[in-house]
Amino acid sequence: MAAQQVQKLGIVGSGTIGAGLARAAADAGIEVLVWARSPERARERLKRDLPVTSELADLAGCDLVVESVAEELAVKRELLGRLDATLPGDTPIASTTSSLSVAELATASGRPERFGALHVFNPVEKMKLVELAFPAEASEETRALLKGVCDQLGKVAVEVPDVPGFVVNRLLFPYLFDAVRLLEETGLDPKSIDTCMKLGAGHPMGPLALLDFVGLDVSAAIGESIGVEIPQRVRDLIAQGRLGRKTKAGFYEYE
Repeated sequence: MAAQQVQKLGIVGSGTIGAGLARAAADAGIEVLVWARSPERARERLKRDLPVTSELADLAGCDLVVESVAEELAVKRELLGRLDATLPGDTPIASTTSSLSVAELATASGRPERFGALHVFNPVEKMKLVELAFPAEASEETRALLKGVCDQLGKVAVEVPDVPGFVVNRLLFPYLFDAVRLLEETGLDPKSIDTCMKLGAGHPMGPLALLDFVGLDVSAAIGESIGVEIPQRVRDLIAQGRLGRKTKAGFYEYE
């Protein structure tokens, strides 16, 4: 069925993914409103003159509201419940979750027939893929709307099953953590492992640099959600506050 065009997009959260989605949507000509607990900090992250609010009620006029807060089930549940209590009953809600149960989030949203996962990848402006996942109750209108907004953003949407990690993370993170275990077992330096995979396998970024890019804390959370053992080296770096690029230190040091 033909999808309704999203004229106004509400984004709840101004972290890396939320801010990137806001910029990508603005570039696509979609009106954007970002909700953040700290509007001043959000404007710095957005690096764009986009409207920001700290009132969830201001999102009431949006055609679609996308939740993009921390990848923690309790945090998302609480916020989705607040959105359900605040937004009009016919407003569709999506989540940028990369690994959590879509069925559970849909229940928390109070409107499973109008809910779906819109998993965009970092950096949002450059990465073409969006993994779409839906609860069983999702209506055809909701499915068409989320597929349509992917078209508006210039993305390629692939509908995936509601399984932990969907497709990309389910296949990617065991490989990334295997690279850490190889480092632990052999004493190879991170650059050597990354160079081998970049030049030998044609990867644009080595596995250890990619873990730093994603964030080691986020990577560990994804690993736990898909049932993959987290290497001790990753846990040690997290304990030291070396979370990757965002803290300017992880497997590598950053300026």
